[in-house]
Amino acid sequence: MASPSQHLLHLTEAPLWEAARATGTYAMSTRGRTLQEEGFIHCSLPHQLPGVARTLYGDDDGDLVVLVIDTGRLTAPVRYEVTAPGGEEFPHLYGPLPVDAVVDVLPWQRKDNDLQ
Repeated sequence: MASPSQHLLHLTEAPLWEAARATGTYAMSTRGRTLQEEGFIHCSLPHQLPGVARTLYGDDDGDLVVLVIDTGRLTAPVRYEVTAPGGEEFPHLYGPLPVDAVVDVLPWQRKDNDLQ
């Protein structure tokens, strides 16, 4: 039985999202790595996104967007996994992201307290 829908987030570059909209699926895992290379697409919960942005993009906020993903529309499984021993669990999508599972696209806006 399917679990209830929830929203996951994925931070990406706007041109990569625009390219995905043209093909119907998004297949980038993280900055500079594809789903094929990584094996899954890195996602975040809302509270995890500022740290992900700092780690992957540093101060380079140019042209970044946040994909809001409805898990109820996904065709591939999501697994919560620890990326480092003793670390926090992050959601990973084990397959391509259908563009129709993205229910909103927001411009990434770093808040002043995210710079810590």
